[in-house]
Amino acid sequence: MSSNPETLGALKRSPHAAPHRALRSVKDEVRDNLLRRLTAGGRIFEGVLGYDDSVVPQIVNALLSRHNFILLGLRGQAKSRILRALTSLLDEQMPIIAGSEVNDNPFAPISKFARALIAEHGDDTPIAWVGRDERYVEKLATPDVTIADIIGDVDPIKAARGGHILSDELTIHYGMLPRANRGIFALNELPDLAGKIQVGLFNIMQEGDVQIKGYPVRLRLDVLLCFTANPEDYTARGKIITPLKDRIGSEIATHYPEEVDLGMEITRQEAWTIRGGLAVRVPDFVAEVIERIAFEARVDKRVDKRSGVSQRMPITVLENAVSNAERRALATGECEVVPRITDIYAAMPAITGKIELEYEGELVGGQAIADEIIRRAADATFQSRAGNVNTDEIVMWFDRGNALQLTEDLSAAGLARAFERVPGIAELVHETALAAEGDAAASAAACELVLEALVARKKLSRSAAGQYSRAQPPERRRPNQDMFGGGMMS
Repeated sequence: MSSNPETLGALKRSPHAAPHRALRSVKDEVRDNLLRRLTAGGRIFEGVLGYDDSVVPQIVNALLSRHNFILLGLRGQAKSRILRALTSLLDEQMPIIAGSEVNDNPFAPISKFARALIAEHGDDTPIAWVGRDERYVEKLATPDVTIADIIGDVDPIKAARGGHILSDELTIHYGMLPRANRGIFALNELPDLAGKIQVGLFNIMQEGDVQIKGYPVRLRLDVLLCFTANPEDYTARGKIITPLKDRIGSEIATHYPEEVDLGMEITRQEAWTIRGGLAVRVPDFVAEVIERIAFEARVDKRVDKRSGVSQRMPITVLENAVSNAERRALATGECEVVPRITDIYAAMPAITGKIELEYEGELVGGQAIADEIIRRAADATFQSRAGNVNTDEIVMWFDRGNALQLTEDLSAAGLARAFERVPGIAELVHETALAAEGDAAASAAACELVLEALVARKKLSRSAAGQYSRAQPPERRRPNQDMFGGGMMS
């Protein structure tokens, strides 16, 4: 049986009637709970990594200042996750007038419905309780969103059934913002919202009134407003109107992980790698290659910087690579899933689908750019873990005309036997601690990493079918040949 008061009279006799709680605004509620969390120490937002010294302190300042705020950043920077985590700063439960569509405060109701109910029943007015998750309302802004969606509209059916005139407040079907009263209202991609809807937003933020179908309605809403936007959208698809922007207290810029290790930690947290069947083990260097793909893509001049490279890319690449390794393990009868470089190439759809190319990149093609980025990521990983080790013995073996065909369906044992043909490569991965001796799966993956790094340095070649061979010499034009055709220059 619930211990919460169920009538207004019982609520008045409970601790909830204390002045500091009964009439406290949602921004004060968030501030109070945040102060307690800061005093206790620990993480402010669980699951949000990499922002402890940048974004989180700015959000804390905005909340302590009781500001509405906007998170400004590219896709895949945890903006929505941060907004949803704000609910942890709300009280666990909140009393409202039972049946109220706008979460009326029993001690200060704003709707005509709640005031009439209290006038009729007095201390016997029924009380309901809402949890913190029910006090969070989120909407994706699109150009077709109407004032009725956000604020509300006149409902002729309500008017007819209740015998009310259309200008009566009881005929209103409330939109998402009034239903978020005494809670958090989050609007994603704010610039995509039509200008007239933005006008309705700032009017209700500032004056607490709005016109619905020409009828003025006073709605003294108590809402913490949070927005997100992509910097590109400020000029590309829309903009935030100046009066609304002026009423947003804090503008906070988000960013991608600045260190590879931090990116790996985020990807490890978010990626689905614990499967229900075989055990999965992802070598650290494979995880690093996958993370560096995103870092390399973000600095590639052929990739659109305004669109960004989402943190979702390395997450989905890791999941795809694990799935490809899982499929191979089942086919070869292995008892462990260990992804390797070949599996990263098999995850190509998770790369090409998440990068927007500039004109120069479109000419080259997404597949070719992704191949190059994977090789650069492999080379950077090998360099960070092995340093400037001598690979001449390996390169010379290929220069003598030898080749190595590696396919994604080859088992770890089969791959290890193939690498036994290449002199010095197994010793190199063990000496540089890329893999431990006796760990066939990790050693084979590390050997593949070495070859990929040598391809990136143009000391070896790799075919689309996965064959490694001597480096192909660059094509040379005939002397005096016109670069635009076959004619001779005078």
